[in-house]
Amino acid sequence: MTGRVIVKSPTALATGVNMSDYEEECSRFTWQEARRALDGLPAGQGLNIAHEAVVRHARGDEPNRVALRCLDRHDNRTDVSYAQLDERSNQFANVLCTLGVEAGERVFVLMPRIDELFVAAIGTLKHRSVLCPLFAAFGPEPIRQRLEIGAGSVLVTTPTLYRHKVARIREHVPLLRHVLLSGDFEETELPEGTSDLGRLLNEASNQYDIAPTDPEDMALLHFTSGTTGKPKGAIHVHDAVVSHYVTGRIALDLHPDDVFWCTADPGWVTGTSYGIISPLVHGATAIVDEGDFDAKRWYETLEREGVSVWYTAPTALRMLMRAGPAMAKEHDLSRLRFVASVGEPLNPEVVLWGEEVLGLPIHDNWWQTETGGIMVANYACMDIRPGSMGRPLPGIEAAILVRDEHGKVLVDQDGKGVRAKSGTEGELALRPGWPSMFRGYLGQRARYESAFAGGWYLSGDLARQDEDGYFWFVGRGDDVIKSSGHLIGPFEVESALMEHEAVGEAGVIGIPDPLLGEVVKAFVTLNPGFEASEELRLQLIGFARTRLGAAVAPRDIAFDQHLPHTKSGKIMRRLLKARELGLAEGDTSTLEVEA
Repeated sequence: MTGRVIVKSPTALATGVNMSDYEEECSRFTWQEARRALDGLPAGQGLNIAHEAVVRHARGDEPNRVALRCLDRHDNRTDVSYAQLDERSNQFANVLCTLGVEAGERVFVLMPRIDELFVAAIGTLKHRSVLCPLFAAFGPEPIRQRLEIGAGSVLVTTPTLYRHKVARIREHVPLLRHVLLSGDFEETELPEGTSDLGRLLNEASNQYDIAPTDPEDMALLHFTSGTTGKPKGAIHVHDAVVSHYVTGRIALDLHPDDVFWCTADPGWVTGTSYGIISPLVHGATAIVDEGDFDAKRWYETLEREGVSVWYTAPTALRMLMRAGPAMAKEHDLSRLRFVASVGEPLNPEVVLWGEEVLGLPIHDNWWQTETGGIMVANYACMDIRPGSMGRPLPGIEAAILVRDEHGKVLVDQDGKGVRAKSGTEGELALRPGWPSMFRGYLGQRARYESAFAGGWYLSGDLARQDEDGYFWFVGRGDDVIKSSGHLIGPFEVESALMEHEAVGEAGVIGIPDPLLGEVVKAFVTLNPGFEASEELRLQLIGFARTRLGAAVAPRDIAFDQHLPHTKSGKIMRRLLKARELGLAEGDTSTLEVEA
């Protein structure tokens, strides 16, 4: 099913798609021309994401158009117009000003999917501070690490999240000057060292003029996990909004009259780029759902809200498949015209399921935290090859580069990356220069420079390209675990486990899972005085969940007093995975000889 199977896209035959001919669009596309579709700040004072996403609509012809349709866990609906979002985010920007927060300072947002999150995000960007979204399901340790790495000045969160996750780490992030709590307080008094955001907003003016903004000013800081060391803070600038606009128009076929639902949490890059910025830049109505996944509820939301463009994850789609086709048939999904998926490779079966059950194929696409936006996609005007991530976005040059036996990209005598032959596996690489390309890893210049070689950005993903230009994902080139579309760094999990008194060492890998893509499994060596038992295993799982949150913690733990190491002392995760899955162990020349 991953070869020559073609799915005819019904959207390709429809009129009114934003891109009707892929080859023609590629031939004439330029990023300079794309920028002209945006306003820019008045009097040529630069480019600001918040202006393009909210201000120009709020002060344009349709200020009362619904920007956000927020659904709480009980399906109560709150509509926020572009004009209202403009005024409320102005108030937040003024709060930052009153607190003495300056442009360039990092504002972290740790909140559930509610309208206040969007207000804080847009207000931060208006003030030219740096938006740093956090996943609300994180445990205390991932939150602390990111606040520390990002030198966070402000944290916006809720009383509940503060009490359960932030209070215990507050003393370990001394640079954090302000904690703003949004929501109802169970106690009569604010926790020490916090402020009532609601009161501050009520006291703030709803008028705010965005100061001149250089397109290269830092706007977003997204954290991505690595195989070793701490999470990396990927820097994105205000110019990234050009990519958010283009990819929304071309890859997601967004129009101003669309009701758009991106199911990703804004704590991840997808939820920011395509849950906040891209739909608002296009003047669409974005669905914001506070609730967790529930198949029946999701179908009801698609029907009741008249969702026309839906952007979700393979895990969610596979869970809908498990619910059976009958549930889908009970709902009127006639408004739905385009469905896209991201976060992990999309199984060919899911593409065909979409065509059979939803009446629409699923359009897979590929990108990363570092790319800031969609880079390779299946488009509305193109046929789909199930299992393929599609073809590069117009304006993006992608290639498969040859890697040597050590996994390094080969370069020729001119220092240029060597391209692989059609159908040959290699490293997926992109030619630098698109607007949403990350500008660095905060405070880690060497790690940033190591992501480039031979004139290319190296994605770390292994792929191949067929003779027609379609790209096919093969696997990760490192140990990063992809579970439910989330990247999980094994080092982060290992470090948390080793904080437990029983654990002397830990090795963490991803295990294939038909629903989640991968699940985290840890192999643990116990310290003297501790014995392996089911009780201890469950205790360690619970400990990890408390420290990391359920989304990151291991689902399973095995005890192993003889973890494989290299001669330099590093745990060989590759070997752990091969042994767990019954695969060939490959080169073990660097393996430490076991006594």
